Amino acid sequence: MATFVLVPGGWQGSWSFEAVVPLLERAGHAVHALTLTGLRPDDDSMTVATVVLDTHADDVLRLLDRARINSATLVGHSYGGMVIAAAADRADGRISQLVHLDAYVPRDGESCWSSTTERYREAFAAGAATTGYAVRPPAGGDPRRRPHPLASFLQTIRLAGTLAPVPRREFIYCSGWEDRTPFSELRTRLRADPGEP
Repeated sequence: MATFVLVPGGWQGSWSFEAVVPLLERAGHAVHALTLTGLRPDDDSMTVATVVLDTHADDVLRLLDRARINSATLVGHSYGGMVIAAAADRADGRISQLVHLDAYVPRDGESCWSSTTERYREAFAAGAATTGYAVRPPAGGDPRRRPHPLASFLQTIRLAGTLAPVPRREFIYCSGWEDRTPFSELRTRLRADPGEP
């Protein structure tokens, strides 16, 4: 069976996978759902202010080390796509599959900020207006959502080219919100270039 590492999107934590974890476990898989640094309820403002994308990639790598995982399927939702790409690039061959679940699929030098739509950039800026370092969750949605570290949305990813050996890379596009999704252009790009996931 497989070992899944589930990485949530912006403002979310491990709780966003609470419905899927038991299903995967009942199917015999090992599952690790993460809450990234800066999004845990006990993280203080200094922690949130210093978190970047590299911090979140390190969260994944620490889990791989701690749990002695040598063949993982990394699943990243939304912003989590940035995290799994950065982690896989540094994981020394311990990743068997990447699943970008309605998520960013970055190229070297891109960031969540540069990869998203103007609508989301405006939401990030407005959400960070109070503190300058933490983006408040958009209105509505899961009340457990936490302010997200702004710097993690802004940091560009540095990929050394070690994603190529990952045996399987997939992109799942969730339809039904075409008027708001930041992934429609990405979907077009990936369809045009079968060499990407």
